[in-house]
Amino acid sequence: MDMLFFDNIDKLGRIVLTATMVYVLIVLVTKVSGKRSTSQLNNFDWIVTVMIGSLGASTILLREIPFIEGASSILVLYLLQFMVTKYASISPQFSSFILSEPRIVFYQGQFLPDAMRAERLTRQEMESAMRSEGINSFDDVEAIVFESDAKLNIIPKPSPDDTHDGQNTEQSVSETIAPLM
Repeated sequence: MDMLFFDNIDKLGRIVLTATMVYVLIVLVTKVSGKRSTSQLNNFDWIVTVMIGSLGASTILLREIPFIEGASSILVLYLLQFMVTKYASISPQFSSFILSEPRIVFYQGQFLPDAMRAERLTRQEMESAMRSEGINSFDDVEAIVFESDAKLNIIPKPSPDDTHDGQNTEQSVSETIAPLM
């Protein structure tokens, strides 16, 4: 119970100094690495983000981990993430291996139970996504797609008089969904 609130001033000073340095490092490297590191996260990006947070916390709190070692491990993770995402952007095969594919879970008035079960989604989660888009009825929905970043995208049914460059919007909607089927 002696060290519940305070151990010693040297330890506290080290934590404050290291936390400041780790914070500056992560902010700078995140800025340099671009939007990818702070966008909506897919599974791969989420894992890297959790690892970076863990390494940052360990570097701050564990005396056995010098700042240079913690900073090096954080920089290596950012570099690996950059290399993997760069390669995924030029290799469709690698991209489909590393990232999960979007999946249709509702289409033209029908729930797709196998897809919902595989993605562990409930009707309530889809209804919540619809409400956040201002859609109150499944009758107004063409499809619901569970994206690789775990977001539910609601594709509304086109109204009969909608046109897109002289074509029926229904054809355009089908073009966005067709690769997922």
